[in-house]
Amino acid sequence: MSTNPFEHDTYELRRKILRIFGGAFYVYDPDGQLAFFSEQKSFKLREDIRLYADLDQVIELLTIQARSIIDFSAAYDVVDTVDNERVGTLRRRGFKSMFRDEWEILDADEQPLGRIVEDSMAMALLRRALTNLVPQKFRIECHGRTVGTLRQNFNLFAPRIRIDFSMDPDHSLDRRLGLAAAILICAVEGRQAD
Repeated sequence: MSTNPFEHDTYELRRKILRIFGGAFYVYDPDGQLAFFSEQKSFKLREDIRLYADLDQVIELLTIQARSIIDFSAAYDVVDTVDNERVGTLRRRGFKSMFRDEWEILDADEQPLGRIVEDSMAMALLRRALTNLVPQKFRIECHGRTVGTLRQNFNLFAPRIRIDFSMDPDHSLDRRLGLAAAILICAVEGRQAD
């Protein structure tokens, strides 16, 4: 049995949509076991998402927090709360994300590491016209090469995202930052679709 839940190459993220306040996300490992539980705090002026090792929210692993209240190019700091270590930053590309979602991935020193890009401009525009009827797909790049993908399955009642880092065997992208990105994108897109 694995002792490090961040070492897997694939995960499945499920968003619980029948919640009155905030968001809840369940992340499963390749064996279908719950690896993480994430909760988006409600009634916060700044985005505040926590990642836990358990459903009881006893063991907090990561925080994903917005730097400002309202920002078209919002930056979100990802911090490992176990080691009190900054993992990196995810920054939405404001104007570029109007028509096709794009995020910058910055390392712990705020140096460019890569980006997350929606699959194609045509599909992105189609999604914006038909809302949730067309599943999203993102490509994760580090240092100019694809290291992962995020693929949403079409399901109106139980949105799921397949997270695949198998293209990155040397872990050039810290899995903590990759999982934080998937949860953040799911939270932001979920809020826009609600």
